Amino acid sequence: MTTHTRNTQTVLVTSASGKTGRRVAERLAARGATVRAGSRTGTTPFDWEDPATWAPALRGADAVYAAYYPDLAAPGAVEAMETFGRLAAEHGVRRITLLSGRGEPTAVAAEDALRTAAAGGREGERDGARNGPGAGSGVELTVVRASFFAQNFSEGLLAEGVAEGELVFPAGDTAEPFVDADDLADVIVETLTADGHAGLVHEVTGPRPLGFAEVAAEIARASGRPVVYRPVPEAAYAELLTGFGLPADEAAWLSALFTTLLDGHNSSATDGVKRVLGREPRSFAAFATETWGGGGS
Repeated sequence: MTTHTRNTQTVLVTSASGKTGRRVAERLAARGATVRAGSRTGTTPFDWEDPATWAPALRGADAVYAAYYPDLAAPGAVEAMETFGRLAAEHGVRRITLLSGRGEPTAVAAEDALRTAAAGGREGERDGARNGPGAGSGVELTVVRASFFAQNFSEGLLAEGVAEGELVFPAGDTAEPFVDADDLADVIVETLTADGHAGLVHEVTGPRPLGFAEVAAEIARASGRPVVYRPVPEAAYAELLTGFGLPADEAAWLSALFTTLLDGHNSSATDGVKRVLGREPRSFAAFATETWGGGGS
């Protein structure tokens, strides 16, 4: 039986205005936790690009949800995790849940940097070790590796194109087991408020992989209007992103990341949601019906 012992704790939620941070903060507050919603413009100033904001936000926090921006695979993430982990340990944080990307080798290096720094430099086992540094040291670390979010089509970069009836992405015919951000938030909150997750790595996905053409078809079915998928090469997608105002180097990096992640190595689904929550994850069809069933965008 799961034991919840930390529902009255103070939790720093980083990137609290983002897809997962907002949902995590709402769920923690509903459970009675004191939530510090960390963001650039929030009541708790927190900016991943400004390390000076980290220590004041961490001071007095019992637990942290760390959602690094822009991505743990980004340049500088390893160094940021080293500094953040050290500060968290110094300020007495007892538990951290880190959001990571599934199948991102560079992100694993950032995970390890946080794990080692939060443990005071001790090495330990990774990927499911219950007795690694996250379990035995002052800071308990849980890593949640997620697949692509279903909400990327309704709240993210892809939302505008979907609303206009065209889903443009450099995914070819690769399938992805899209995870619902609400399921992901439930998993994260469970790891922050329940015992038994220290030192573990949870991989969470939706129930089955879908190709982007299938995604477009599901959105079209739910919304009652045409939506088509148009695959494009990596360079063409980078050029498209620069048209949306992203700097050229950031657009190239992001497009390359998408292309790397969608080469087929992440196509299988996992049982991570069920193992943590005891229930099946929500399907993309159910998400589409709820999101676009009224004909909205």
